[in-house]
Amino acid sequence: MGVRTVGPAWAEEGLGRGSLKSPLSVEGPVWRLVDRLVPGVSSVTKYVRYYTLYAAVAAEAERRSLGTEECRTLLRRAEALLAAAQIARSPDGIPAGLVPHGHDRVQPALAADDGLDLDRAARDYSPRTWGFWSQYTAPAQILGIVTSGRDGLRPGRHACPADVRALFAPLLAVAGSGRPEARPAELAEAGAAALGEPCEAEREWLAGLLTATAGGTHRPEAWEATDRTRRATLRVLARSVALHAGDSYTDRLRETVAFGPLLAEDPFLSAIPEAARWRGLLLRHYSVSAWRRLWADLVAQVGTEDGPDGGRDRSAADLRAWLCDHMPDGTVDRELAALGPVHDASGHPLPVERELMDDRDRPAPWRDVLVLLTGGLRAHRADDGTHPADPLAAHARRAFLGDRQEFLDPRWMAGLLREYGPRPVRDLGSRLVDDMLAQSRRVALRKLRYDPRTGRHRVFSRLHMRNDRYFRLGEESSAEIGIRVHQLASVARQLGLFAADDARGGAPTLTDHARTSLDVMP
Repeated sequence: MGVRTVGPAWAEEGLGRGSLKSPLSVEGPVWRLVDRLVPGVSSVTKYVRYYTLYAAVAAEAERRSLGTEECRTLLRRAEALLAAAQIARSPDGIPAGLVPHGHDRVQPALAADDGLDLDRAARDYSPRTWGFWSQYTAPAQILGIVTSGRDGLRPGRHACPADVRALFAPLLAVAGSGRPEARPAELAEAGAAALGEPCEAEREWLAGLLTATAGGTHRPEAWEATDRTRRATLRVLARSVALHAGDSYTDRLRETVAFGPLLAEDPFLSAIPEAARWRGLLLRHYSVSAWRRLWADLVAQVGTEDGPDGGRDRSAADLRAWLCDHMPDGTVDRELAALGPVHDASGHPLPVERELMDDRDRPAPWRDVLVLLTGGLRAHRADDGTHPADPLAAHARRAFLGDRQEFLDPRWMAGLLREYGPRPVRDLGSRLVDDMLAQSRRVALRKLRYDPRTGRHRVFSRLHMRNDRYFRLGEESSAEIGIRVHQLASVARQLGLFAADDARGGAPTLTDHARTSLDVMP
């Protein structure tokens, strides 16, 4: 019997490879604070109608005493039907902003004359076991409209109103029938629950939950802590919309709470501790974003392993030289003096980060380093006892610094300022490159996992080293991480709390309902 040699076993690849969304692991403090300040909304909760769909499914599952598998089948068929009904009532194309989850995989199972192959649509529309429920699970449970346990979905502490259940009754009747198809007439009837179709009962119920009000009145003792926090964040956002112009809810929030004395001087904002926490979060977000951009730019200097730039691997010295080439002559202390103060005489943050981001004359890497240095200056002031001692400042300080010290956080930068103040800026640049490379390695090793499918370990990193030379497997993202302001505003807009002012080019504005339920000052 012949033997064919296919290569020495030791030459086989020893590690599997993957990538991370947070290669420097600097985002955690912002993500944790966003979870606390925006409960009930996530970065992937897009439509109010799906909140009520799941509440109605939970109520139907309880009424019929469904088990887990039966509940899952009902949910998948309901989601597929909702998408099909939306498609069926939009023969000229689904309007922007009303595209249901899974519509692209439902479309092939839909025929104008024959209706919907419901078995096929429910099977194919999503590869996830519970469909798109996973995107709404935590928000719906935090709002208290659904619980999830061993029997699948069940109603939460806030029962789905009868009028909302009636909205979904035709759709759930078909979903629960077990029939393999849905006729065109049934899709038309189920279309009453399609996205964009008004339902006053839904708006009144969910707006009350979102704002923690009953009958237009907020009684704190009647609500849980997450409800009160969400209401506080909404009030801060609503006040920001009322005070400042602009097309972006996030920009209005930054303009209102991130900088200047308004947070302390405005009688409405100064009474909301969460407003100060948003200040700390937004300032920390500037530093996190700077690290992400700087790291993405650094990795972009390195060639890929097997791409057209495969020969452009880099040593650590090459990467240090790249960053130093974008930095000015002079010392760190001199550049900080040119930067100016980061707080006013009363201790309120000056808009240094915003001005740096608006300055396009500086090279981008140096601009990001200055944003990081600004964060270090703020951390130094917070730690040296010269920060204002009032409760609002304490809330902002804790939110900015986080609950514990971490690699590459503002306190880390404050330590580098003390060490490198009299030294050349380029020395600091070399140190930052070394710190980023070391942190990337720490994160990759911490995420190292054994893959039972291949019998090998898998390392998660886009930047790898071979023979002291770096190569990359792909590009790193320089995008800012989300803080859910846009998603919260979108949900509030669907519930009639915010609106677009056509007279001002569609700029956000408050409705009378928001002013009343959120007690927003005029």
